[in-house]
Amino acid sequence: MRAPHLNDTLRRFCLGAFAVFTRELEDGTPLPFSFEEHGSYGRPTLYEYRPLVRGFVEARTERLFARVDVQDAVADLLGEPAARIFAHAHDGDVRDERRAVYRSVLVPLLVRTAENCGGFDWDDSAFARAYEELEASLYGEGHAYGAVAPLIGLSVGTQIELGDGIRVRVAATGELAAMWPEAAGLLPRDFGREPDRICVLELERSLPSGTNDAPDAPGELADAVTAIRLATSAPVGAGPVLFERLDWRPYGIRPVLPIAATAPPGEPTRLDPFRASVATDIRVRLSAADDDAYLGDALDRWELSLFQSEPFRGEQLRHALEAALGEGDGAWAAAMRGAALLGSTPSERADLAEQLRKPSCELVRRLLVAVLLHGDRRALVRDLDEALLGVTGGAVASLQQRAS
Repeated sequence: MRAPHLNDTLRRFCLGAFAVFTRELEDGTPLPFSFEEHGSYGRPTLYEYRPLVRGFVEARTERLFARVDVQDAVADLLGEPAARIFAHAHDGDVRDERRAVYRSVLVPLLVRTAENCGGFDWDDSAFARAYEELEASLYGEGHAYGAVAPLIGLSVGTQIELGDGIRVRVAATGELAAMWPEAAGLLPRDFGREPDRICVLELERSLPSGTNDAPDAPGELADAVTAIRLATSAPVGAGPVLFERLDWRPYGIRPVLPIAATAPPGEPTRLDPFRASVATDIRVRLSAADDDAYLGDALDRWELSLFQSEPFRGEQLRHALEAALGEGDGAWAAAMRGAALLGSTPSERADLAEQLRKPSCELVRRLLVAVLLHGDRRALVRDLDEALLGVTGGAVASLQQRAS
């Protein structure tokens, strides 16, 4: 046992909560239960009576919060450096460290103890097992962080890795509700019932011991959504919220960034391994927009155009093209450079130059993919100018196939 004083405080907290729940049951409040059938071939069927303690406990957590034993437990946890990351759990728009520790540490400990007891008849060994799991989480070598957001507008045949612990996979039945009971009211309409509404976008990271803050899941998942939109032209949206866990305990629920949470109009598509590899490369290279204001402006305008109608869409796309390849030389120069980038023959380039006078979302998408895959937008503009002058013709040829 690493922290005997913490063990004593948390034990008193759980005993006090059990006493409150026991009085409620004695006063006639029913404890919900499930009656589960377990059958196997050639053997008699067994039936299990299982009290549903999780829902019972979580429905009463707000009433418990004001108790003295709860406040003592919260204070002791806040005094532990190892618990600092739990104090930064996200519980609503305003960070409240006391409530964060309560919801991310104390409530799961109470639920785990009650589940080990099979109800609210106290068993010291049941608490000891739950507390041992908590100490392993607090004082272990690190933490396992995860964030999951519902994903719509896309289907996959198998799990797709996008790098850095980010992936797209089919959601397991009931996985969100099992850890976050309130999830049912926070999912997109018809989620889990349509082929393009059964996937999740997931982020998993191993955090070293002593870490105080969790990853920026809203930002990282928003970049993944942008990368998928660029690679597939799919009407993808994630959210509207993401569900965070830490060491497989509920950690928080946060809103997804609005641009990523809103699905643009369009036909759902399938994410195949080839386009997934393009999305992976794009997601990594999106960080270049942080140091290149023109590239960031082009990406923002293209993504906003997905949700707009004419004439606003056309205006956004023209500005996106000029920001990406104009370099201060105007829309005409940007169109000529874009034609040189995407066209492989003189006739294709001539057609593209005409189309880029009034660019479409699809054409600007292809262009932005090529710019991102090149890696250095300013150097790309120089290469394109040389290609147009006939100095070299091969500097951008390798990008044309992937951009199409």
